[in-house]
Amino acid sequence: MMTTRLRVAGIALAVATFAGCATVQNPTKEDPIEGFNRTIFTFNDTVDKYALKPVAKGYVFVTPQPVRDSVTNFFSNIGDVYIAANNLLQLKIADGVSDIMRIVINTIFGVGGLFDVATIAKLPKHDNDLGLTLGHYGVPPGPYLVLPLFGPSTVRDGVGMVGNYFINPLTYVQPDSLSWALYGLNVVNTRANLLSASDVLEGAALDKYSFVRNAYLQRRRYLLTGGTASTALPDYGSEAPLPKYEDVDGGAAATPASPAAASAPEAASGATSSGATGGAAGAAQPASDTNAPPTVPGGQIVPPAHFGYPSLKLR
Repeated sequence: MMTTRLRVAGIALAVATFAGCATVQNPTKEDPIEGFNRTIFTFNDTVDKYALKPVAKGYVFVTPQPVRDSVTNFFSNIGDVYIAANNLLQLKIADGVSDIMRIVINTIFGVGGLFDVATIAKLPKHDNDLGLTLGHYGVPPGPYLVLPLFGPSTVRDGVGMVGNYFINPLTYVQPDSLSWALYGLNVVNTRANLLSASDVLEGAALDKYSFVRNAYLQRRRYLLTGGTASTALPDYGSEAPLPKYEDVDGGAAATPASPAAASAPEAASGATSSGATGGAAGAAQPASDTNAPPTVPGGQIVPPAHFGYPSLKLR
């Protein structure tokens, strides 16, 4: 009886802990189920830390770099199949034809895709999938969603992931054990290629979940808009020029840079010519204090005593 009660209490505690993790104080608009997503993210991170990452490190240790590059090229060539299909579905005919040419060239001249000859032939590699195709035709992304073992996604991209599975040629490899082995090799090889990036992420991100979420959503928006999602930089060339500081005697204000501004005070006083003559005479007078430190005309760059930055010194 006591054992049964302890089991029930343990199950209740686990359920309460999971429910507590599934709620947050201020969920964002794009991530309304952040608590649940964080729970799945923690699960995925634990699996990666204790299973996938050690396997990837062992794979790197026993596999030479040229072999890993050939494996990457092989799966990249297979990925071009569904990239080409989605480009054609989006009516991006030029990109779709380019992807088909990549597949043909790499398959024939690259020994089944082990060598990326198409890139040498100046055929760019694109990035596309069914989730982007759905977004291209106006399907909203829906809430951010972390999938078990698959990682960051959205509702739309999760549906697209199912479609990509059926488009991928690896799905139809026989026998099934070989198909799953190729999928597993692709996962391990991809994780091995990301070892350095994950180390940087663990050392730089204060909140790894938020960093991964924001990076994923921004990347998907960038791909969906064709690289036009970023805001334009300000036009610094259209700003007004800096004022011109000139050396004037007697601590008077600097002469305005604008000719119209310079003529306005002279027109108001009615002494344009006399003011100019007086200014020239004053400028020609030598300094009376011979012990005063030398001055530098305005606008000349003077190296300061500290920090190594240029500065302006005016009288």
